[in-house]
Amino acid sequence: MHKKLFIPGPVEIHPDILAAMATPMIGHRMKEYAELHGRVTSGLKKVLFTEGRVFLATSSAFGVMEGAVRNLVGKRCVNFCNGAFSDKWHDVTLRCGKQADAVRFDWGRPVTPEAVEQALATGKYDSMTMIHNETSTGVMSPLAEIAQVMKKFPEVMFIVDTVSSMSALKVPVDELGIDSCIFGVQKAFALPPGLAVFTASEKALQRAAGMEGRGYYFDFMEFATNDTKNNTPSTPCISLVYAMDRQLERIFAEGLEARWARHADLADYIRGWVTSRGFELFPEPEYCSQTLTCSRNSRNIDLASLKKKLAEAGFAFDDGYGKIKGQTFRIAHMGDMTRADLDELLNAITTIVPELA
Repeated sequence: MHKKLFIPGPVEIHPDILAAMATPMIGHRMKEYAELHGRVTSGLKKVLFTEGRVFLATSSAFGVMEGAVRNLVGKRCVNFCNGAFSDKWHDVTLRCGKQADAVRFDWGRPVTPEAVEQALATGKYDSMTMIHNETSTGVMSPLAEIAQVMKKFPEVMFIVDTVSSMSALKVPVDELGIDSCIFGVQKAFALPPGLAVFTASEKALQRAAGMEGRGYYFDFMEFATNDTKNNTPSTPCISLVYAMDRQLERIFAEGLEARWARHADLADYIRGWVTSRGFELFPEPEYCSQTLTCSRNSRNIDLASLKKKLAEAGFAFDDGYGKIKGQTFRIAHMGDMTRADLDELLNAITTIVPELA
């Protein structure tokens, strides 16, 4: 039995997307692929509001997150950590043999502009990493305000993970001055996992060109060279590129503004349901994610039992991540979801736990 996904990724895939993935295969060095690739990257530039390079990589987003570290961190990196995945990015930076420091925030708290300025004012760093929307805690950090601080430090590479926010709200890459914006496709883009998208500013490409030990698979210069031919350094996941091509058509048919408004409406809807049932939001309200809601288990519901019973009823539900598993639960509301989809889950929850009706 297929369990309908309400977890923070992968999310449910529309039948149109699955059908697009069944398109007959082409060679990745054929002109047909170059046409597909060029169409997809052009569409992504509109979603990202960038005139710069947009690259496609066959991997999870963490592949490119490691790639950004290898290509862009020279002297020392500061990793801003406010959850499980930003903690992992710091670990990855160290494993790549780079000098790095972690600036840590309590789980549930955002990365703040003040902390970014305080760290960068030391002059120790030539790169920084942060996660815009930390899925482990449901926290969305104030990216626009942080971007204003970053403009004071033009020599520092601004590397941002937008894995679970890109396409759900406006993230204007050029306006924000992001040097490398990274995301996977299995969350707000609502595609199967396996394709990562990233940008590289001219400043980033100049840094990468002089960086030793940047490897091959995620070498930004290899991507830049192949980008001129609408291609990738190594064989791409062509079926997922077909899927992205179809999804971009669907995104533009809905309209970007309408897509952002739908995500905002779904976020408000779930937060309202959660708080009206006596649960507290894990983050402060002004820093709540637009793509998933993380709630404290304030009513001491048996989340493991609820998860099991929801699975039996055909729903995938998340009972918290890492050190806050069981203390929190997360409900995703991103991609192609509608209120009707969320009502299916909420009705199932109240059937299993009648006191939440």
